[in-house]
Amino acid sequence: MPALETLPGLRIVASPEALDAAPWSAGTVVLRFAPDDAFAIGATAVDIADDHAIVAEESGFVGRWLTREELDDRLVTHIEWPLPTALPALAQGLIAGVPAKLWLTTDRVLLLCAAAYAAELADRLG
Repeated sequence: MPALETLPGLRIVASPEALDAAPWSAGTVVLRFAPDDAFAIGATAVDIADDHAIVAEESGFVGRWLTREELDDRLVTHIEWPLPTALPALAQGLIAGVPAKLWLTTDRVLLLCAAAYAAELADRLG
């Protein structure tokens, strides 16, 4: 599997309502890790309507876009939990024994994990 690459963006902790209403740039992939916690891949700025929001540059995640076929051929055998069927969806758990996440859409999948686990995940996926 090709190397996982750093996924720069913004990490935003804010009220769920402020995150829901945030105007994201076209092409930004926003992953909601929790109702009040989002990772906006590719974002460099955001106008968030929450005076107490925390907005910080994030470079602690690595990942790689996969086709749905690559998911089926290369990852499914390393996943012991059910993949969501309603898409788009963010799923997380152990992949090849390493904590990781999948952002699943109808046509592609983003495999991501904390940068600290990148070498281990790459080694285990071969």
